[in-house]
Order: sequence, then C-alpha cells, then structure tokens
Amino acid sequence: MQHGEARPETEDPTRPLTERGRAEVGRVAQAAARAGISLTRIEHSGKQRAQETAEIFAAALAPGARLEHAPDLAPQDDPALAAGRVADLVVPTMLVGHLPHLSRLATLLVTGDSEHEIVAFRPGGIVSLTKTAGGWRVRWVLTPDVVP
Repeated sequence: MQHGEARPETEDPTRPLTERGRAEVGRVAQAAARAGISLTRIEHSGKQRAQETAEIFAAALAPGARLEHAPDLAPQDDPALAAGRVADLVVPTMLVGHLPHLSRLATLLVTGDSEHEIVAFRPGGIVSLTKTAGGWRVRWVLTPDVVP
C-alpha cells in the first residue's frame, strides 16, 4: 500500500498526512473491511505518513495486528531486500511504503525484474499480491478513486 496524500516537505519536513489523505485512507480502509479483508501484521517504512496510514488501517481491519517498522520500505531502498523478506511471510501482511519502491517491489515479485512497472500505485491505494505455486500474482487493486 502506498501511504496517503502527505503534506509537502516545504510545509512540514516530517510530511504527515493531509486531511484529504487521512479521509481517503479511511475510506479505503472501510471498504477493505466491508470486503472482509483481514490482516495479522502491518509493516511500514517508519516515515510519519506511512506510519499514520498503517495506524488507520490497523484500526479498521486489524485492531490486534502488530504494527512494525520495516527497515527496507523507504522510497529508494533496493526492492530485492524486501522481496527476500516477504517471500517468507506466512500471515496476511500489509506493507505501507512509498514510490518508487513499492512499484519496483511489486514488479520484481511478479515478473522477476524491478524495472518495468506492471501496476500503477496511487496515494492511499492498495495493491494485493498473492503467492502461488507458480509465483506472485496481482490479486486486486483498490484506490480512493473507486471507493465512495
């Protein structure tokens, strides 16, 4: 998941979510809850906007979920680091991060090459991947644009 819309760095260097960003993330979280999506863990980059997004989702989908800072979800991190780690996850886990990292990570998992974007992320949007015997696949995408 890409974090929600954040304030510009020139306005606030910590880049918290804007009111619009909080509202969009809240709407997407509620739509995911209505669809029966459940999580056991939520990992975030540690940046304020990602942590706030994770907290909104935890409240809606998984009040008992563990929220954790993951050291490999920053915008310019090597997606291979996170790819190796998520391959071993055995519980439903949400990663909350940033572009271009998330796009490169999803592309790497699905195609084996991080350079040719296969899905367009949007602030406050979720891209669900599932691991099958044949590898990773895009399962569904939910963005604020399609949630009432």
